[in-house]
Amino acid sequence: MQKPLTYLASVALAVSLALPVAAQDEPSLDTVVATVNGTDITLGHMIIARTTLPEQYQQLPDEVLFTGILDQLVQQSALADTFEGDLPNRVKLSLENETRSLTAGEVIETVMAEPLEEDAILAAYNEQYTDAEMGEEYNASHILVETEQEAQSIKEALDDGADFAELAREKSTGPSGPGGGSLGWFGKGMMVPTFEAAVVDMKAGAVSDPVETQFGWHVIKLNETRTSEAPALEDVREELELQLRQTLVQSRIEEITSAAEVDRSASEGLDPALLKNIEWLE
Repeated sequence: MQKPLTYLASVALAVSLALPVAAQDEPSLDTVVATVNGTDITLGHMIIARTTLPEQYQQLPDEVLFTGILDQLVQQSALADTFEGDLPNRVKLSLENETRSLTAGEVIETVMAEPLEEDAILAAYNEQYTDAEMGEEYNASHILVETEQEAQSIKEALDDGADFAELAREKSTGPSGPGGGSLGWFGKGMMVPTFEAAVVDMKAGAVSDPVETQFGWHVIKLNETRTSEAPALEDVREELELQLRQTLVQSRIEEITSAAEVDRSASEGLDPALLKNIEWLE
């Protein structure tokens, strides 16, 4: 009795191996991943759900996200099927606002995707960089101490030939002290006003008298100055294109809104405080 069963099983296995594997469609947005009470949940539903997650959740492993999102959509579908009666006003209005916002967003995306003329990019570059006056940049070092007396003593030591970097490492209370007081290169507006004013008035190689700021007393050495150079077009192309597209979008918004038939008269005379009537949504 045992042999026939074994034989039949072997034949069935051989036949199954000989059959062609059924072709499966490539996954797409319409690929159904679950069905709840006859309603399909697709891969597209899962993808859009993932995009709305906070960034920290989007970093979770794919298998964790897949299971979690599918569970959530299944639960939501099951719960939604049990709802009876009319949807609350807050839900209806939210859906209308969301549809309006997403549809308007598609128009903006279309405008953002429009090709830009190279002449427009070049003109924007010239306006911001080539034709603009490039500012001065400064390379300075400083020694920061708590009192004017300490700062004056340091200045006198420097006038007598002491090494600035060594004194900074020994005396400065600022974070640049261990590095010999070096602040590197900086432009206007990057330092507190009093400090910046002292640097601007100095010549390269000079050491300042004590300068007071909210951080304490500084003795400053201006190492060198330079005029900032315009970046290469390709280095700022992406930034310029974004600026041009944003300007184009704003212009298109104003153009479309101006052409629309808009009647705001019904809003005149209404108390702005009416927006606080949250209870109306219930």
